[in-house]
Amino acid sequence: MRRFRTRAACSAAAILLVRLIPAAAGVQADDFVGRGDELFRGGQFAGAESAYAKALVADQQNYQAVLRLGEIALLGNRFVEAEEQLRRAMKLSPDEKRPKELFAEVLYRQDRFEEAAALRREVGPDAVADKLASFKGLRPYETLGDAESTEVQFVQTDPLPIIRARINGGDEVYLLIDTGAAELYLDPEFAGKIGATRFGDTTGTYAGGKQAATGHGRVESLQLGELTIRNLPVLLLPTRRLPVRPPDGQVDGVLGTSVLYHFFATLDYPDGKLILRRKTEKSRAALEALANPRDTHVIPFWMAGSHFMVAWGRINESEPCLLFADTGLAGGGLTLHESAIKAAGIDRTGLPSFEGIGGGGPVKVTPFTVKRVSFGGAVQADITGMAGGLPPSVEYQHGFRIGGIISHGFFRAYALTFDFEKMRFLLGAGP
Repeated sequence: MRRFRTRAACSAAAILLVRLIPAAAGVQADDFVGRGDELFRGGQFAGAESAYAKALVADQQNYQAVLRLGEIALLGNRFVEAEEQLRRAMKLSPDEKRPKELFAEVLYRQDRFEEAAALRREVGPDAVADKLASFKGLRPYETLGDAESTEVQFVQTDPLPIIRARINGGDEVYLLIDTGAAELYLDPEFAGKIGATRFGDTTGTYAGGKQAATGHGRVESLQLGELTIRNLPVLLLPTRRLPVRPPDGQVDGVLGTSVLYHFFATLDYPDGKLILRRKTEKSRAALEALANPRDTHVIPFWMAGSHFMVAWGRINESEPCLLFADTGLAGGGLTLHESAIKAAGIDRTGLPSFEGIGGGGPVKVTPFTVKRVSFGGAVQADITGMAGGLPPSVEYQHGFRIGGIISHGFFRAYALTFDFEKMRFLLGAGP
């Protein structure tokens, strides 16, 4: 009898231990997720990824860890990993919208527009889904022409670069280059004139937090130098009212990040030209030669959404922060959030303000001078910054802190190359 009781006691203890192990693992997983969330919020993506991976060792069904691993993979354009984790997240929480939104972005970046449209419609039908679905049977951003690369001269470099282009085979028009824009933007009046297909509107947020109706459409072709790009999604916003314009005309559109994304693209400010290289082995070899660290600053970046390219920088002697590479700030090199202005010790007492024009209308901004700005290993002194033009929502819009925008006034001294395969900026004297 005593022996039986001993075995029974042992069995009871084993059952208790089995019941406690999942609870302890859950606590451990939550601890790792909490640490991961903290690191993610601070833009420390490698550390966050490690913490979330440890959480999954403790609890393979942890939705937050799986979701964030998919999101971090997407930030680095690691599509296979992003798809795997986001599919898992959708299975773990079928009713959650966030993994579907992120998965739609994974598909969008790979030009899998029909699949992206289907996911967007699960989240909620909109003009974006209609636009993407319209590409059925079409190859988005199909590039024609025998040229390996092409160069398009700037009509003017300051206050922002403007080039000539042809859309839908029409006459040459002026396009402003701005990586703060997502797709190819067209003025609605011009879009109607060239027969762009339209699918409805959504609401966009622009400089100063101003909101404006933004149309969605599609055009048949965009000719840039010797290359013709077919089947492009477009956004519609009044661009002719923008204060930046060539002396003999008007700006009928804005060349945004999504077009540059399909090439190894260089904004060569010193030589005043846009260079587009096809993504071939020959171009990859040329890019590696260009990335010589003795001549070029190689800066890793991450991308959230369709165009929020962020990399580490520092304002004066403040702690490093992520800065959004948005080349479209006319008259300045920085726009900072209030937290970054305070951290950098910038005093705006008595400084005058003026009114500028953004995508959503008039914006009040206050210029100031920043003694020292670093972006990766590139350093510039006495850069003009601005307060008031950056929507406050951008600071944590993507779940991690963005200190501000780094722009034209900083990049003006360089040839800026975008490599979306290895996710790096190359800042050099030119190719």
